[in-house]
Amino acid sequence: MQNEKYAFRMRGTMPSRLDGFSDVVFGFALTLLVVSLEVPKTFEELMVAMRGFVPFAICFALLLLIWYSHYRFFRRYGLHDPITIILNSILLFVTLFYVYPVKFLFSLLIRGGSGNAVIRLTDIPRLMIIYALGYSAVYLLFALLYLHAARMRQQLELTPTELLDTRAMAYESFGLMSIGLLSALIASLSKPQHAGISGFLYILIGPMITLFRTIHGKKRRKLEAQLDREAHMAEEKRSSAVPA
Repeated sequence: MQNEKYAFRMRGTMPSRLDGFSDVVFGFALTLLVVSLEVPKTFEELMVAMRGFVPFAICFALLLLIWYSHYRFFRRYGLHDPITIILNSILLFVTLFYVYPVKFLFSLLIRGGSGNAVIRLTDIPRLMIIYALGYSAVYLLFALLYLHAARMRQQLELTPTELLDTRAMAYESFGLMSIGLLSALIASLSKPQHAGISGFLYILIGPMITLFRTIHGKKRRKLEAQLDREAHMAEEKRSSAVPA
């Protein structure tokens, strides 16, 4: 359990125009995921809409993960400088652009090519590459945001533990990005009938995050113990300097 004494301070507690704009874009992306904005008029139309529920739920969960990562970053750092605005804008653009490819992919996987999700065998590698590159782009941008926050450590007055957390999140984002790039590479080198194997690489996400956070947890506890010792020594030095 994290020591409350060294908990990450929240610098973005007040909503900003950048936060509001980002939430509007995420909301619009969710709207694009909806099967149809029109209320079904027949039972058959209702069943068609219901068959899209599972793909919608998966895409909703993926988009929610991106939104939460975005929310946590801006809550922690509250940055609104030009570089942050540019990186955030590109992140929002990528998120919007890949809504339809992600929806198409999971509709294809869940519904087995029924409905509107139809693809030729020869196009499967390209679909997997498109998904992988979009996934990689999202986490590359998060990595760049965290590296930028680390570079702004003096302005943000980051503590040693906060700087360690910031760098750890950048490394974790780079790790997630590398899984997507590896998936794209395998899809590009595979025969069309085997390109779907590249999707199984995303199983590595859980073990990789667990490994990264286990290593980071050990480093953080070690740093906290070091800071406690330094604070104790400084207190003893001040006490010894007080005249009897």
